[in-house]
Amino acid sequence: MALDERAFFTDKPETRPGRHQCPKCRRTGEYSIRWVRRSKKDRLPSGAGEEDRAKFAKLRDYLLRLDDEVTCKTCGKKFEIPSQHSLVFVDQLAGLPNEEELEREISLASGEAEPAPESKPALPSRFTRKSTGWK
Repeated sequence: MALDERAFFTDKPETRPGRHQCPKCRRTGEYSIRWVRRSKKDRLPSGAGEEDRAKFAKLRDYLLRLDDEVTCKTCGKKFEIPSQHSLVFVDQLAGLPNEEELEREISLASGEAEPAPESKPALPSRFTRKSTGWK
């Protein structure tokens, strides 16, 4: 009898950020999405047959998305997350650049000057004075 797939993996819950656009109000936002990381065990479970050994040799670590819907932060409507990325192999995920690096590379390739980091205005003196004499 073949072993169940869960015997080959250890499950660990994980939360990852995702950028999605609400179909109702068309605003894009960052949402935290729940995933389960399934990591391949270091050893084959006891009671495994030849078929299980062949299956175990081919297995890879992967992420499985648990959340199918998120609630828009602007309009409050629930919308479905596109399902083409509900399962992601971890080795494919490791080679991807992060969004900030990608945006910087695109702006450099298009000939745009790198935007200066936004400087925050100085706080008025009433907020930076020492609070001596206060009770």
